[in-house]
Amino acid sequence: MIGSFDWSAFIDAIARLGVAAALGGVLGLERELSGHWAGLRTHMLVAVGAAVFIVAGTLLGADHPDAVSRIVQGVATGIGFLGAGTILKLGDQQEIKGLTTASSIWLAAALGTAAGLAAYELAAAALVVSLFVLAVLRPVEGRLGRSHHHHEKPPGAHDPKAK
Repeated sequence: MIGSFDWSAFIDAIARLGVAAALGGVLGLERELSGHWAGLRTHMLVAVGAAVFIVAGTLLGADHPDAVSRIVQGVATGIGFLGAGTILKLGDQQEIKGLTTASSIWLAAALGTAAGLAAYELAAAALVVSLFVLAVLRPVEGRLGRSHHHHEKPPGAHDPKAK
C-alpha cells in the first residue's frame, strides 16, 4: 500500500493547493486590512476549496472529458450562494452593503480554480488586477463620492417618507 503512493501527484496537488491558498490569502489580507467582513482565512479556504474541486475533476478528466468544465461551472455558481450571504440591504434607504466582499469571495474561488488548473500566470495576473481594483481604486471611488457609504437614492426611487 505505502509503495503505491504517487508522490509526484501529491507534490503537484500541494503546489496547486498551496498557490490557491497563497493567492486567496493575499486577496483576503487586503480585505482584512480594510476592515471587511470576510478576510484572510475565508478567502484562503474558498480558494483552496475551489482548487480541490478542480484537481479532483482533473482526476476524472481522462474518462469524462467535460468533467472539469462542469466543475468550473459548479464552483462559479455555487460560490455565489456563499457570497450572497455577505450582502445586506439596510433599512428603507436603498443602502446595500457587502457587494464588493461578495465579489472578492467569488474572485477567490476563481483564483483557486485557476491554481487548480495549474494556470498560474492567469491566477497571478487576476490577483494583480484585483488588488489594483480593490486597493488603488478605493480612494478614487471615495473622491468621486461613490463609496459603499454613499446613501443617496437612485433616480426615481420611491421615498416612503415623502408626501
